Amino acid sequence: MMSNQTPLRGLGEFQLIQEITKSLPTGGSIVAAGDDTAVLPYTKNKYQLITTDMLIEGVHFTADTPATKIGAKALNVNISDIASMGGRPKFAVVSIGLPAGQTLGYVRKIYQGLRRSAEAFNIGIVGGDTTRSARVVINITLTGDVDKRRVIRRDGARPGHLIFTTGRLGGSLASGRHLTFKPRLAEAQYLVQSIRPSAMIDCSDGLAADLGHILKASGCGAVLYETKIPCHRNATIKQALEDGEDFELIFTVPGKRAARLMNEKHARFKFYPIGEVTDGGYWLIKTNDQKIALTPTGYNHFK
Repeated sequence: MMSNQTPLRGLGEFQLIQEITKSLPTGGSIVAAGDDTAVLPYTKNKYQLITTDMLIEGVHFTADTPATKIGAKALNVNISDIASMGGRPKFAVVSIGLPAGQTLGYVRKIYQGLRRSAEAFNIGIVGGDTTRSARVVINITLTGDVDKRRVIRRDGARPGHLIFTTGRLGGSLASGRHLTFKPRLAEAQYLVQSIRPSAMIDCSDGLAADLGHILKASGCGAVLYETKIPCHRNATIKQALEDGEDFELIFTVPGKRAARLMNEKHARFKFYPIGEVTDGGYWLIKTNDQKIALTPTGYNHFK
């Protein structure tokens, strides 16, 4: 058992989440806290999805970040979570903390970015809260729904399933793509309707860490191939594995459906096979065929 005096820096973000959620009442939730969204009873054929994300000045963006990009990102990170569960986003509430010295024009630009993203993905913004704070903080809670037959969790990967990503990885922070990415909602809807992935997650903390969440939930291992991992231009394989903030989808697919996915010609989408789920271990095969152990490391808020 962790001591009450254990520093968060030593504990790490995900161990902290486990510690604070393990004894909470779930109220009949279908999926326990820790997946990309909560999955709740809703209608005969659908589950309700609820997710929330917080952006803080000095952590997720700087004081000189364009306000429209802050607003768009605040909603888009939540849309990415809904997409990774196979769902469609519906309604959002927005809570924002602002220094008293901030300007009305700045706030209007944040909401301009929010509005553009909401309109692009047909989301209603239906409420929220405002308060004074020492720095800009924006927190959005987003609801959605998903067909019960199509909800995708993290725990469905099995040995022999192939591992895919929806796009290139690495260097997001250095390039500014962490502010301008487009949530892979259309890709997710294609996948759940046509391919039925066995597990899926959005890549917010880095490939190694986020795939690691799937492997832990599924009780499996994996092997990845350096030559198959698609890196952004000027990004290294280390950045692809560890940087985070790419917001691509990482997903696994059983053999026959994986073969069909690789053989199909997609006018709109490109999917990259990057590895295979195994019985155990977590490995990267380098370009020289050297096999090195991977650790599920990525962005850590408390390091």
